[in-house]
Amino acid sequence: MVDSVATSLLSYGPSYQLSCYRDRIQRPKLGSCRFLANEFMGRQVYLAPSRIRSRFHQFMLSVTRALAMEITKETPSSSEEDKIPRGLNYLVDTGFNRFSSWPPANKADNPKLHNPLLRQERMGCGWLGAIFEWEGVIVEDNPDLEKQAWLVLSQEEGKSPPPTFILRRIEGMKNEQAISEVLCWSRDPTQLRRMADRKEEIYQSLLGGFYRVRSGSQEFLTTLINYKIPMALVSTRPRKNLETAISMIGFEGFFNIIVAAEDVYRGKPDPEMFIYASQQLNFIPERCIVFGNSNSTVEAAHDARMKCIAVASKHPIYELGAADLVVRMLNELSVVDLKNLADIDSAEFESPEPELEMEEEEERGSFPPSSVGLDDNFW
Repeated sequence: MVDSVATSLLSYGPSYQLSCYRDRIQRPKLGSCRFLANEFMGRQVYLAPSRIRSRFHQFMLSVTRALAMEITKETPSSSEEDKIPRGLNYLVDTGFNRFSSWPPANKADNPKLHNPLLRQERMGCGWLGAIFEWEGVIVEDNPDLEKQAWLVLSQEEGKSPPPTFILRRIEGMKNEQAISEVLCWSRDPTQLRRMADRKEEIYQSLLGGFYRVRSGSQEFLTTLINYKIPMALVSTRPRKNLETAISMIGFEGFFNIIVAAEDVYRGKPDPEMFIYASQQLNFIPERCIVFGNSNSTVEAAHDARMKCIAVASKHPIYELGAADLVVRMLNELSVVDLKNLADIDSAEFESPEPELEMEEEEERGSFPPSSVGLDDNFW
């Protein structure tokens, strides 16, 4: 690197012309030569033979190399980056932060935004996202139909009907997850897919294509749209059935992201659905609020470091005390409630400081008053 810079500096230096006057009859003893400089103050410089010229060249080369070394200290080296394939996202420590860090800072305001409208929108509600469950939050839940579908499937497959506590345990799970891990009917992927599709067919036939929107849901979603709050819909139902239901109740265009059963591997109480939805919304989990109707939703949201608002649709309010906020209907909430609940500028999301450990160390290092205090008769 230094040699290349030095060569470039020498190439851009003043050009010298060397001409020797030689006598046709007799050559001078000292071989005197005249060294003309085009950009050397308009003067002529006379040098001694090649020994002096070589010393002068070495001196100029050393000065140029020193200057090149100083330049290379200030310029990031690109030799390491040239060796890395362009298709791989490797980072080279060159002293410059070329890539934005993830996750972003937990601040509602972003002074780097030069557009005042974008900055005002971000300070308003553009820094939080809402993740909704489908059944029990947007539309009315039908737990009896869900249990009946499982019982019908068990009869068709020749399995023993699952008891009530097992049916409560598999609520919110994917069909494949419930069949393989809880019911233990099969572990063959082909059989799991077949039984999961069959169970969904039985449920849809029992439902009859009838969906009843919960009171206050449409008004609340319209309010969030007016405030430009991104929204995601998560469900363990197949995407085809979910999109059909959304079109039937006239909720097209309400949700920015739809996470269906095909997008995740596990259902609740695993937080995979909510984490994937936050990634699709391009928000860190602390900036998302989950709306659910069960304790498994509350558990999954808290495991993902998200706030959770429980809707008391099938459970009483006192059973949902683990949630951050409990309501009967969504229209009981306001945007101010969401902003206060997802106040990510608070110290809750900052890195914890080991103040307690330092206090404990100080207490261990100090002597107790009984051991420090001496008897008065000692003096």
